[in-house]
Amino acid sequence: MTSLIQPGEAEALLQAAINGELPDERGRFGPFGGRYVPETLVPAFERLEAGVREHLHDPQFQAEYQRELREWVGRPTALTHAPRLSERWGADVWLKREDLAHTGAHKINNAIGQALLAKRLGVERVIAETGAGQHGVASAAACARVGLPCAVYMGAVDIERQAPNVDRMRRLGAEVIAVESGDKTLRAAIDEALRKWVTDPAGIYYLLGSAVGAHPYPYLVRELQSVIGRESREQMIEQAGGLPDAAFACVGGGSNAIGLFYPLLGDDIELIGVEAGGTGSGLGQNAATLATGTPGVLQGSYTMILQDGDGQVQETHSISAGLDYSGVGPEHALLQATGRVRYVAASDGDALAALEELCETEGILTALETSHAYVAAREWAKENPGKRLLIGNSGRGDKDMPTLTKFPVKVRGHASA
Repeated sequence: MTSLIQPGEAEALLQAAINGELPDERGRFGPFGGRYVPETLVPAFERLEAGVREHLHDPQFQAEYQRELREWVGRPTALTHAPRLSERWGADVWLKREDLAHTGAHKINNAIGQALLAKRLGVERVIAETGAGQHGVASAAACARVGLPCAVYMGAVDIERQAPNVDRMRRLGAEVIAVESGDKTLRAAIDEALRKWVTDPAGIYYLLGSAVGAHPYPYLVRELQSVIGRESREQMIEQAGGLPDAAFACVGGGSNAIGLFYPLLGDDIELIGVEAGGTGSGLGQNAATLATGTPGVLQGSYTMILQDGDGQVQETHSISAGLDYSGVGPEHALLQATGRVRYVAASDGDALAALEELCETEGILTALETSHAYVAAREWAKENPGKRLLIGNSGRGDKDMPTLTKFPVKVRGHASA
């Protein structure tokens, strides 16, 4: 990876990112990103790119989008001080509460934005993919809001472990399509959604859920999710009296993390992304793409991916369905390569313990994805006593109850089945 960016290039690329000059006209974040898609999909991507250029920053579109965020999504979401966690960790802990957004996670920011875009593009229906189910729920809700039919592709493994969200999608009017191919998780769901898009690129809009894939999706999703970081910055100054010393977010594909980090890139804030360390460091035991991966092409983008020595993309493991992905957004790959963001991994066991601690101290049942960020934040707090930190609380944990019920509850030192 280090050879992809020369030492003299890193500072210039980072400044370009801070200035909003990336991706470039080729959809590149330095050496990462781009568009590697079958010829049959090129017209669909070009049509989408043209639509993004025409509508995304159009004042009328933005007015409609901001109104939906305010009146339907429930933004701005709260910034919550965590006094008991602060006392326990010896640091000043603040939480950006995306779990309080409509449908329970940050995914709705992107879903309603893309649904409004799809409506303007005049498509007949929307398809989406989902891992943890939150993007599927958000897509179903957003499509109901704008009046478009929606089908959600979901890996069979994820359907089993995210049953509450599957039911929510169906109740919101979406068709849920089980994917039995490949690893039966998020990567397979994205593959199937892309195959479906090929069959009718003019009539179908693919509502991609993370800052991954071919251009313009990483850019589009980042722009829609950056509301998280913009709000956080304003709220920290108003409520905490200043910016945090460090900010933490979990990273799967990376949409909630880029949404939090992007508006903070130019500030003197340490940024730490936390991936799924799973059960070990070997291939197939984790989903820690930036910590252990190598550069390659996955689902239309040149980025960091988990692959073997022959370039075969590997299956992943995480207790959290939303982090169970073999790649990562190309902008995250750039931010790691320039050194602006540090990426670490948290294990399944540590994530469970962090979830439990947050429940006990602050009365918040966070998502298993989010709990990975708390693991790294706690370690940082130990090394930086008295400093201020911000955690992106990307979603709520109701959806994870089928998984959580398989593990004993340990509260205040007492265990019960």
